[in-house]
Parts: sequence; C-alpha cells; structure tokens
Amino acid sequence: MNERSAEKMLGTPRWAKVGAWVLLAIFLFLVILGMYWSRTPKVFWVNEFVENDRHVVGFSTTDTLIRVASTLVEKPGGYLTNDRMPPGLWLDNMPNFEKGVLTQVKDLSRVIRNDYSRSQSQSKEDPDVVIATEKFFSESNSWLFPPTERRFREGIEGIVSYRDRLSGVSKDGDEALFYARADNLREWLAEVEKRLGSLTRRLGDSVAKTRINENLAGDPSAEAAQVEPDNVNVKTSWFEIDDIFFEARGTAWALVHFLRAAQFDFANVLEDKNAEASVRQIIRELEASLGPLRSPMILNGSGYGLWANHSLVMANYLARANAAVINLRELLDQG
Repeated sequence: MNERSAEKMLGTPRWAKVGAWVLLAIFLFLVILGMYWSRTPKVFWVNEFVENDRHVVGFSTTDTLIRVASTLVEKPGGYLTNDRMPPGLWLDNMPNFEKGVLTQVKDLSRVIRNDYSRSQSQSKEDPDVVIATEKFFSESNSWLFPPTERRFREGIEGIVSYRDRLSGVSKDGDEALFYARADNLREWLAEVEKRLGSLTRRLGDSVAKTRINENLAGDPSAEAAQVEPDNVNVKTSWFEIDDIFFEARGTAWALVHFLRAAQFDFANVLEDKNAEASVRQIIRELEASLGPLRSPMILNGSGYGLWANHSLVMANYLARANAAVINLRELLDQG
C-alpha cells in the first residue's frame, strides 16, 4: 500500500492537517499580540526643568504634550485607530483609549495656539504651534496618502520646535512666548470641564433609560430649532459601553499628565489663588480612575444588581474630578 492510499484510508490529507495547525498557530499569535497591544500605557513623571535645572515657564506643558502625543504613535502596536490588518483590525479598546488621549491633545494644542502663546487677542500666532494644531486635527483614521501617524509626527515636530525656542535650546525663528496667567488656565479648564461632563453623562447612561429634557432650562425665552420631547432616550447600548469606558480612561490618562505640568508652569498663579490643593485633588481622582482593571471584560450590570458596573465606577471618579475642576475655575475667577 502506498502513502497516498494510506492517506485516503485515514480520511484527512496530511497537508490539510499541517495547514490547520499553521492557521491555529497564526490565530493564537495574533490573539496574544492583540492582548499585548491592548495594554494601556503607564503614567510617566512630568519634566519640570530644562537641562541644567533651569526653570522655563511653559516647558513642562509643551514637553508633556510632546510625550503624550508621541505615546500615541510609539507605544506597542503604534497608532491602532487606522489599522486595516489584524490584530489591530478587530481591536476596539485601544482605539477608543487613543480617541480620549487625542481629544485632550487637540484641546491643549488649540489652547496653546489661542491663549498660552499669545498675550492678547490681536497678538500674532506662533507659526510652529499653528502647524502642530492643524496636524493634530487631521483625519484620525487615515491609513494611506498620508497615514495619520505621519501627520501626528509632523505635529509633534512643530511642538518640539516651539518648546526648544521657548527654552532657548534653539535659536531658529522668533523667540517663543508662553503666558501662564489665570485667565489662560481658565480657558483650558473650561475645555476639560466640558469633556469630563460629557463622559460622565455617557457613562452614567449605562443604567439610565430616559432623562428629563433640560436643554432649555434656566432661560424662559430660549427656543430650539426643532420641537423636543419632554423625555429623551439615553440608554447606552451594551455593545458600546466598553468603547465609552476606554475613551474615558484615555481622557483621564492624558489629563493626569497635563494637570501635573500645569502645577509647574502655573505654580505662581495657583499659589496666589491658594488653589494647589484643588489641582492635587483633581489629579488624585483621575489617578484613581486609572486603577487596574481586574475583569476580562467591561461589565454593565444594573445599579444595584449582582454584577459590577464599571461604567458607574468610572463615572463616579470623573464626576468628582469635574466638580473639582468647576470649583478651581471659580477660584481662578476671583480677584
């Protein structure tokens, strides 16, 4: 009996068995690689001083923005939001984490462009910051012609040039400026307040079904373009709640670094307003929201049900951080 006859008697050809084992090995490799790529970056410490222990106002904020933005493209797996090949193709937790981080990068770069780097409304914009802001606001899921990563790296280069001119490392171009004033800090905190408020509501909607329409509350003469119902459906789908959860984690991760940088660059402002404790409390709440996740999946149990609801836990931390941000802004408004 020859080998071919033996294979027919056994049923499955040898090449099919080998192919099945190869496919299984590839699948397991992609699963393990996807798990590795899905690990969120650790919190790093913010740089306070330039080389030779020089303190330059604005260095911490710009340097931290560079490092946070660089993490998006340099972490294991790189930037995954625009991936078209496995395992990045089927991963969704890390792309949503990237969405939260990118939103904060955009907000801070825009504030640097409009406020931090300008003394008044008619001041000239810094050209490097203008380029960086435009690059960060590029399409976030472009994978070709050009890929998003290339645009982000160009944006990072713009902030690097601005930081180096600010700290005196580079003499190319005009001298860079950074104004650490209370009104400028309030502008950025206003953006933070809106982001945290939106995420808190979306996370809380994991258990809510409807809410009372309060869009026009507080203004008796207010009108809307369309007639709105008294009750609004807000229930978040079970299939979407993990996306919002990881977007919130990315937001909190970026804000921890940016607030630590603000502690250094706006130290005099915070001391003058006796607001250092407020910033520390915001950071503490955000750090708590980044605690280890000891569950293989995001659970969406009912409020008083048997299973945990990770969204409500995250919403609790972000709501407390947002309340502290509101109090800090009111404190900065005082003369």
